[in-house]
Amino acid sequence: MVFALIRTLFYYMRTMKEKYGAQSMVARMTRVVVKRPAEAFGSPEKIEQEWRRLGFTAAPDLERAGLEFSRLEEILTQEGVEILHLPADERTTLDSIYTHDPVLITEAGAIILQMGKRERAGEPEAFEDALRSWDVPILGRLSGKATAEGGDLLWLDEKTLVAGRGFRTNQEGIDQLQEILRPLGVRVLAYDLPYWNGPGEVLHLMSFISLLDVDLAVVYKKLLPVAFYWLLLERGFQLVEIPEEEFPSQGCNVLAISPRRVVILEGNKITAERLRRAGCFVYELPGSEIAFKGCGGPTCLTRPLLRL
Repeated sequence: MVFALIRTLFYYMRTMKEKYGAQSMVARMTRVVVKRPAEAFGSPEKIEQEWRRLGFTAAPDLERAGLEFSRLEEILTQEGVEILHLPADERTTLDSIYTHDPVLITEAGAIILQMGKRERAGEPEAFEDALRSWDVPILGRLSGKATAEGGDLLWLDEKTLVAGRGFRTNQEGIDQLQEILRPLGVRVLAYDLPYWNGPGEVLHLMSFISLLDVDLAVVYKKLLPVAFYWLLLERGFQLVEIPEEEFPSQGCNVLAISPRRVVILEGNKITAERLRRAGCFVYELPGSEIAFKGCGGPTCLTRPLLRL
């Protein structure tokens, strides 16, 4: 009993002391950055001006998007996560609702990325301003022709970052990330992504894999680089495969709030059931406006700032 109380006290002391640090995809999320539709989408006029050139499949409905996003915030709050909100910013577009992409968070601070999608070029700077207001230090930033997006960067463990090299993340970006992360003892492993439908359509590394625990991942095997597949097996991962018909509905885009407590988009019933059989508690999130039209799921909508 005494030891349990000491562990609990230590946990709360650590939570109060630490404000950032997320070198994990699955440790318990306690602080997260999001951007509500009201701030990201702005107005029906802004939506109409931007959705086509950004590659959205249709114009999001602002009111319905707000209701869907409120459900995500309810889930996070229910799980004890502190939510920080990015403000509206004229440097950003509708895509800024997907807060996972512009920065990478480490135990030593944030790395400010450079977007492979040129229409999103203003997001990292806008995000940096918010991080500074929350007293999160900047560990480093990409420069020159380097590009990397958060959707291509996956923490396999605290010292191993897997990067997907493709249209959004290039080799120079990967090299610069390795230089920034080397003092932290982090190794960056890069794997080539497939051409898929070309540069006009987003295909991030996390389009076909999400980690749900230190030994559990949901995957779309057809797109997994073979060397990465072998690494997952060597590390002892159980792989939950999604059915073919649930790849377009982002069955692989699953957010772990903590080990095996996850959020998946509605419309992926087979995958959700497979996750439950693998021991997961599954929240199903409506996403017709905030996810499907912009091709970003629960992971994309969140940038964990602190995982313990």
